[in-house]
Amino acid sequence: MGVLFSGVLVGLWSMFVYVYYMLWLMPEKIRGRLQRQGINGPLPSFLYGNIHEMQRILSVEKDMALSRTCNGGHVAHNYASTLFPYFDRWRETYGRRSKALFPTLWKARISYRFFHICTCARRWIGPLFMYSTGTMQLLYVSDADLVKEISLQKSLDLGKPTYMQKERGPLFGEGILTSNGSIWAHQRKIIAPQFFMDKVKGMVDIMVESIIPLLKSWESRVDKEGGVGDIRVDEDLRSFSADVISRACFGSSYFKGKEIFLRLRALQQAMSTKSLLIGVPGLRYLPTKNNRNTWRLDREIRSLILKLVKERREESLATSEKDLLQTILEGANSDQIKPDTTDRFIVDNCKNIYFAGHETTAVAATWTLMLLALNPEWQTRARAEVLEVCGGQLPDVDMIRKMKVVTMVIQESLRLYPPAAFLSREALRDMELGGIHVPKGLKLWIPILTLHQNPDIWGPDAHEFNPERFAHGIFNACKLPHVYMPFGAGARTCVGQNFAMVELKVVLSGILGKFSFSLSPGYCHSPAFRLTVEPEHGLNLIIRRV
Repeated sequence: MGVLFSGVLVGLWSMFVYVYYMLWLMPEKIRGRLQRQGINGPLPSFLYGNIHEMQRILSVEKDMALSRTCNGGHVAHNYASTLFPYFDRWRETYGRRSKALFPTLWKARISYRFFHICTCARRWIGPLFMYSTGTMQLLYVSDADLVKEISLQKSLDLGKPTYMQKERGPLFGEGILTSNGSIWAHQRKIIAPQFFMDKVKGMVDIMVESIIPLLKSWESRVDKEGGVGDIRVDEDLRSFSADVISRACFGSSYFKGKEIFLRLRALQQAMSTKSLLIGVPGLRYLPTKNNRNTWRLDREIRSLILKLVKERREESLATSEKDLLQTILEGANSDQIKPDTTDRFIVDNCKNIYFAGHETTAVAATWTLMLLALNPEWQTRARAEVLEVCGGQLPDVDMIRKMKVVTMVIQESLRLYPPAAFLSREALRDMELGGIHVPKGLKLWIPILTLHQNPDIWGPDAHEFNPERFAHGIFNACKLPHVYMPFGAGARTCVGQNFAMVELKVVLSGILGKFSFSLSPGYCHSPAFRLTVEPEHGLNLIIRRV
């Protein structure tokens, strides 16, 4: 009995030590290593980190922003400070405060090694600060040189944050968007070739077929409303993009996979409601209403995808060309994948392609139409090019290649409204980047929105819509072209980049060739962060036939 009691005590003590280490000691250890390099940030609270301060700042700033934008205010594109006002405040507060550290250290005649570390850190001190969400420690990085070094890293030890597999697991699982190491390398090897340009060219006809129902629907609505229609376009664009990804990659129409897309959208919205709470220990296990809804949607999506997979396996595989689904099925039989995880490999990668392949493209198309509605001179230029190149027809591969103005418009739209607000990485081991010693477990948070609109990089018109800056390509658009990363950067650049660009050109050329449009009077410009940056209240356009 005494031995059993002693064993229980040892077990409880071990558990206490483990919990203490994970919840407090390890986060403090990471923070301490950064502080010794002159990197500071807001003081975190136990378990919640800086979440309460983030919520407080956000509520105040958002109320002020809504009063400006929804009551006849000017549509401003520098919205990063509205979505993430705490970053602006912390960057100013902790960057400036830390600069006084270095003269003090020099007067104290510290060792050369420590002084060298601090002067390295000083190089980044303005755009660098640390903060916490729950027990997660993050380093905010907006220095262009450090961003470049991070993007050039090919080591598998700098990967996607591990919290994405846990906190975002129902939406992404361990698919190509979130996995690391050899599993990610295997996934990219089998999926990336399906989106090479030679493959994408063969999908153009599918994209054109998918845009026809959308165009006919808008024509019918415009005619019924006397030649002028007030149409909410964002949901129609989602349906179009979902049909494209279904037919091009999974061998079925949108209507066949409609239930999957509807549930993925609901799952995205459910998970975005608690985006600030990422990192709070144990929160995802609590049977809250939102969590129960998330678990239910996850089960239903898994069931629907496996049903699609079963149907595919029962079909004849004697086809002249494999689609993405067939490639994923074959990749699941690799030695890299354990037999008991085959279904999870298939489901997670299908989720990733379904989500990334239609959600981000639809959002990008929505913002592009909004910008063209605001800038009729560029709408006119883009339409003139489409009519000249296509001659009143829907585009083919050769026509798409000739669309220079449309390409510039898309690139500028992706600069101002990139679907992903951040590029995130995690140090999977201790490493050094740009003279900074990055401890294992630290998350690196690169603000794409901020870098895309930095006047020092893009010029005084950085917050304005000016596609002309891309007239000579991305590398001549700004002083530091590596900060332009709407599709990510480095080894983890989006495999579907070519697919997305061609799809955007198809949908824009189809719409521009048929319609002219302006913003609906009821439009409220309020970008919202829901894992992607999208119009909070949708996008309504006043549409007329050309």
